Amino acid sequence: MIRRDGIFAGDDPFLLARAWLAEAEQAEPEDPNAIALATVDADGLPDVRMVLLKHIEDDAFVFYTNYDSTKGREIAATGKAAFVMHWKSLRRQIRVRGTVTREDGAAADAYYRSRALQSRLGAWASHQSQPLASHDELAARVAQARAQWGDDPPRPPFWGGFRIHPLEIEFWHDGAFRLHDRFRWRRETVNRGAWRIECLNP
Repeated sequence: MIRRDGIFAGDDPFLLARAWLAEAEQAEPEDPNAIALATVDADGLPDVRMVLLKHIEDDAFVFYTNYDSTKGREIAATGKAAFVMHWKSLRRQIRVRGTVTREDGAAADAYYRSRALQSRLGAWASHQSQPLASHDELAARVAQARAQWGDDPPRPPFWGGFRIHPLEIEFWHDGAFRLHDRFRWRRETVNRGAWRIECLNP
């Protein structure tokens, strides 16, 4: 049995991830929920960008985006993604790899309604990842969306959530002289089976 104590203690990686994020919310000055999200294109070329993680559920990590964006299309094609969260103030990071499903129901509606009005209108106006002639063009589309939908725009059908269901989660803590602590949780099937926990070389 691998000994895990202190910040690594626990039998549920999602609870552990929530605990680390809660600590980061007290320590990180900007966007403690930022993740570097990685996908691949049709040629297998990796793509990565920063997005905001919105929920850690009992079995998944959730973020929201435009389904027609580059990341949305790449996820739709492969059904897979990975991300890393890094907190310099805590000298920790979490890495996740897994399969992805959509959240385009009530949870997506509720999160969309919680956003600022300008952000909700921006979701309608932005043809995310597509070429843009000028910022004025985007501002005009925002104004058109406001004229059409007023102060209560519905969630666009092309905008919603993605759930990353992990097959691997790694918890990493910076160690002196680069002798880091690393624990990787792995399972063969999403949402089924016991986790196998390994201590990794730094």
